[in-house]
Amino acid sequence: MASLGSDKPGIRHVADLAGVSHMTVSRVLNDHPNIKPDTRRRVLEAIEELDYRPNMVARALATQRTRRIGVIIESAVSFGPTSILRAVEMAARTSGYSVTAVALHEGDTLSPQDAVDNLTAQGVDALCVIAPRSSSVAALRRISLNVPMLVVKADADPTFLTVSIDQQAGTGLVVDHLVALGHRDILHIAGPLDWLDARARERAFHARAKSWGIRERPIVVGDWTADFAYDFAKGLNRLPDYTAVFVANDDMAIGLIHGLHDKGFEVPKDLSIVGFDDVPLARHFLPPLTTVRQDFTALGGAVVEMLRAALEERELPQLTRIPTELVARGSSAAPREVR
Repeated sequence: MASLGSDKPGIRHVADLAGVSHMTVSRVLNDHPNIKPDTRRRVLEAIEELDYRPNMVARALATQRTRRIGVIIESAVSFGPTSILRAVEMAARTSGYSVTAVALHEGDTLSPQDAVDNLTAQGVDALCVIAPRSSSVAALRRISLNVPMLVVKADADPTFLTVSIDQQAGTGLVVDHLVALGHRDILHIAGPLDWLDARARERAFHARAKSWGIRERPIVVGDWTADFAYDFAKGLNRLPDYTAVFVANDDMAIGLIHGLHDKGFEVPKDLSIVGFDDVPLARHFLPPLTTVRQDFTALGGAVVEMLRAALEERELPQLTRIPTELVARGSSAAPREVR
């Protein structure tokens, strides 16, 4: 092969080492489907051996693609949305894409239209919306786009591609777990109901509770923060009639346990508490928190694969809901006797 000297390796160096033409290397780099597996393997091994880095500007000019995914994220400081963004970034990098993100915050002057304009001006190939509110989705419906857009939400949508973690199944696991322990009176502390994930969990809770014949009790609408649930618990003047609380995220669940402790109530002796997310600290809290684990890594991979399939005009993947897992820990137990 040609001597590299002090120059960076180029596409022809990769072709020489792999024993193929430079056009074949280009097809491998651009994920062309009609490449023999052995040829693809040899090219990828040569790329790794030479530590070859494609010229992204040249590739964009040749393919009219930047291999960049634009992400609009709501509440970038919350565990779930940030975990999804990180997973999308990792999956995109593995597939040879980069990610550019724009965050929308409560009360921010930046609108969904502004976010889309910002990202499309950078020439993104596709757009993804993480942790959307219903108001943002409604605004996005009014925007005309010439790139694929995916919204991470539980329900299928005629306007957008959708992928999500199975909120309904995860909530069903919570209710089934508490019923199996003997609970028949369960309070739900929901997230803000303009958030699609909060709404999906709230609806799924009522549906599953009804199927078990559990008492219908008005929900409490929270704001995702531990402070909200702490204040709620501190406002309790006596032990309530309900024996368990399903909390829409772990932050609020941990705040609730803290507030109950400060009021002199014991978890799970007086009240069982179950959260949703499985944040890293959930297993170290006292008591360790029973919660629903979301597979954000699988979700990120599914987002990128769906967008790639749309860009490459391939058949779209069928799996659009990622399974969840209930992690039973010390914050849930059999109910106390209610007098």
